[in-house]
Amino acid sequence: MAVKIRLARGGAKKKPFYQVVVADERFPRDGRFIENLGQYDPKQDPPMVTLKEERTLEWLQKGAQPTDTVRRLLRQKGLWSKFKQPEKA
Repeated sequence: MAVKIRLARGGAKKKPFYQVVVADERFPRDGRFIENLGQYDPKQDPPMVTLKEERTLEWLQKGAQPTDTVRRLLRQKGLWSKFKQPEKA
């Protein structure tokens, strides 16, 4: 089972709102998902991004692959660098 971190669209026509979700890649875009990790609203200025940082990092460490758009959001929030450079205990 290949797991992806991707966006699921919500909102009305021409007023998109997205949830950042973990889902099996075989499921439809707005269909069943495993876990909701946060929200993304591109219509706000600046765009609103909220993520559950701990859970997102856990899924990345388990091997979940983010889509290109989600990877860009993770870079903006600084989570991608935390994932690539894990803290040494």
